[in-house]
Amino acid sequence: MDANAREQRIQTICLLILSTICVAASLYWLRPILIPFVLALFFSLGLAPIVEAQVRWLRMPGAIAVASTMLLLALVLALVGSLVSSSVGALSKNATAYQEQIVVTLERARNALPLDALGLEEASEGLDPFSIVNAGSISDLLVGAMNTVLDLSSRGLVVLVFTFFLLAGRAATRGRESTGVTREIEDRVKRYIVNQTLISAATGLLVWMILATIGVDLALVFGLFTFLLNFIPNIGSIIAVLLPLPVVLVSPEISTFAAVLAIVLPTLVQFVIGNVVAPKIIGDALQLHPVTILLALMFWGALWGIAGMLLAVPITAILRILMERFDVTEPLAHVLAGGLDEARARRARA
Repeated sequence: MDANAREQRIQTICLLILSTICVAASLYWLRPILIPFVLALFFSLGLAPIVEAQVRWLRMPGAIAVASTMLLLALVLALVGSLVSSSVGALSKNATAYQEQIVVTLERARNALPLDALGLEEASEGLDPFSIVNAGSISDLLVGAMNTVLDLSSRGLVVLVFTFFLLAGRAATRGRESTGVTREIEDRVKRYIVNQTLISAATGLLVWMILATIGVDLALVFGLFTFLLNFIPNIGSIIAVLLPLPVVLVSPEISTFAAVLAIVLPTLVQFVIGNVVAPKIIGDALQLHPVTILLALMFWGALWGIAGMLLAVPITAILRILMERFDVTEPLAHVLAGGLDEARARRARA
């Protein structure tokens, strides 16, 4: 490679870095607008098969199919909101029992630890468990949870409006099939959303059945959270397993053996589905290396929070497909897919 080509490559890399920084700053600044729109875009891709099935099999007009699909989505979201709201109310109703169990657990921990051997016995005597955990702190936690639910509900309304117009636009342009890179992006993302939804639903259903059989409070809510968190690769399954732990520990009816089962059995479900079932169903449809997925989770999580982590995988897959179409960014697309050897070979040929 001569000096001019090397200098041009360096300039191109520097421009890409600066462009990435500018785009990231713009994405962060515009996140109140972009997050609902991008969520609605992926919602529309996931709901498109339902609309198409109604048009094809039930012979419905496109507008009616879109309206019925949106009505179904609104009913599901209303059901989920009602479930979460009632669960928070049940948690608030049992707050006193949970507080007493927390105090008992703290007392047992203080008696079991060798504080006298560490010279901390005098300090521990001044610690009253009731001063550590009081009803006010639990009430504040519940109020914060309710405010979060209300905030998500208000944002969900904006997402529904965007989703309706996107689905209506797709129905209006039905018959003009997408081609080229647009068709590839739609097919891959749609297949990923549908398959991931089915896998996450099966995982959430199994976790709910396990926790309900053991007798864990809010088992249905934890099953719902498992369904949602499974859209976050790797990290989401870990959080979903640990999420019921506080309720399990403070429930007076749960024995030690049942508490262990409440952690071990969902872990086994996540392991089997994540390592055996999911690879066979989803496979490598998005062509992303596991390290790429982790870096994407960190990057989009830093920009858009939880919503960014939910959208990290499909957004990164779209970027990889677009990078393949240009000679300058094609090696980077191979790197995102884990094809380092192919990227090196292409660089050597250049």
